[in-house]
Amino acid sequence: MAEEFTVAPIRRLLKKAGDLRISEEAAEKLRLYVGEYGFSVAKHAIKNAEREGRKTVLERDIKKAAEKVWIPER
Repeated sequence: MAEEFTVAPIRRLLKKAGDLRISEEAAEKLRLYVGEYGFSVAKHAIKNAEREGRKTVLERDIKKAAEKVWIPER
């Protein structure tokens, strides 16, 4: 699902995190991770809304899904 995101905003995100040069490979890898993470959160959020009998995904569905999917830093 990384194709949903372009590299330019990912590069800007990396630049905001620190003032270093960003390789194309690094930006591409983060783009892939962001796409995978976002897709996983979306799937869990949709399952939660369906489980509750709703046809609308709410903010609380996203929050709950993000907490479930999150992998903390080690």
